Amino acid sequence: MDNVIQGDTYSVTYDAASATVALKGMMRLNGMGEYAPVTSLLSRAVDENSAVTVDLCALEFLNSSGIAMLSKFVIETRNKQTVALTIRGAAAIAWQSKSLVNLRRLMPALTMEIA
Repeated sequence: MDNVIQGDTYSVTYDAASATVALKGMMRLNGMGEYAPVTSLLSRAVDENSAVTVDLCALEFLNSSGIAMLSKFVIETRNKQTVALTIRGAAAIAWQSKSLVNLRRLMPALTMEIA
């Protein structure tokens, strides 16, 4: 299975060695269906590791469908109760400082690193 998803304005990379999934660029996919490959890659990272980092530091934009996908992923990870999840973000990116804090409500054990 491929560890890189490349779009015109974004990329998603899974580094199995560091158990990190990095989302970069501008993600404006239409609906949960178009986010399915990203969800699949995130789920595979969780299935293969006891601790996973989702790095959003270079993700400049994520639309509401993408935020819904990320929220659903956090809930599914919480329900498994077997994985320590860290979300890394950038305070300089407006949508992240507003939206990422809500993920901790979905998974209180979530580690949030906003730099």
